[in-house]
Amino acid sequence: MIFDLDGTLFQTETLLLPAYHATFEQLRAEGLYEGETPPEQAILSCLGMLLEHIWQNVMPESDVQAHRRADELLLKFQEEGLARGEGQLYDGVAEALRKLREQGVRLFIASNGLEAYVKGVIRLKGLEPLFEPDGLYSAGEHQTRSKVDLVRMLLDKHGISSAWMVGDRSSDVEAGHANGLFVVGCDYAGFRKAGELDQADVRIASFEQLVELLP
Repeated sequence: MIFDLDGTLFQTETLLLPAYHATFEQLRAEGLYEGETPPEQAILSCLGMLLEHIWQNVMPESDVQAHRRADELLLKFQEEGLARGEGQLYDGVAEALRKLREQGVRLFIASNGLEAYVKGVIRLKGLEPLFEPDGLYSAGEHQTRSKVDLVRMLLDKHGISSAWMVGDRSSDVEAGHANGLFVVGCDYAGFRKAGELDQADVRIASFEQLVELLP
């Protein structure tokens, strides 16, 4: 099984939103942004996108220098929050992942996030031993232009011919089906737009339901 991270395993807003506000405070202090911080919904609605696309949506009037600095600051503040124990997994995630491993399922991550963020969340939330060695794939590390490419790279490198893609956004559905995978849509985060999971093979209303789907 290949999992998205934000909105699938991790309640992103519990870590993201404090870091988001701190990022804009620092951008203003450095003269890279003026005005009020964009509404929280601006970034929440972009979760699952590549970072460059997120900032193009959140602050389209700012230049590339400001966008790249926002990358650095958001990661910094999120890492500091993780180190303080901030951020929550969705209910039942750790236990369900353990059950999947006990049943012999190999577990991977495919996320459009930055490498340090993706690996930091998995490590600091105690999930690292449950995933395959070198099984945490991020667009930040591999510089892929889409999740389709990231998942294809993962499948090729690990010699996988059959897998499930589990995620909450249309990019997860696309990545799964483009690579011939069974797609499980996670219908509990609330970040997506209407219809994003319509093409998923099955939808779940809580993470624990994933274990029940296994034959």
